[in-house]
Amino acid sequence: MRYLIAIILAIVAAAAASMFVSVPVASWVVRQFTFDNPDSVADLHMLVFMAMNLLALAIGWSIGWAIGGALKKDDPVP
Repeated sequence: MRYLIAIILAIVAAAAASMFVSVPVASWVVRQFTFDNPDSVADLHMLVFMAMNLLALAIGWSIGWAIGGALKKDDPVP
């Protein structure tokens, strides 16, 4: 059950970050630099976007793991 909760929260966190957080953060990071090549802009934007999604996935997994651990019942020793 702990794994299921962690997976669900990881997916939810990654989806929410992908929709609401990653694009503004990636655009902000790209605006901080000057580029000679448009491909460099796209590469940096993609890198920051994916890094934010990966970070959100890890945070969601960690929160789900902690919640799943708190909900786990201790089995009595026979």
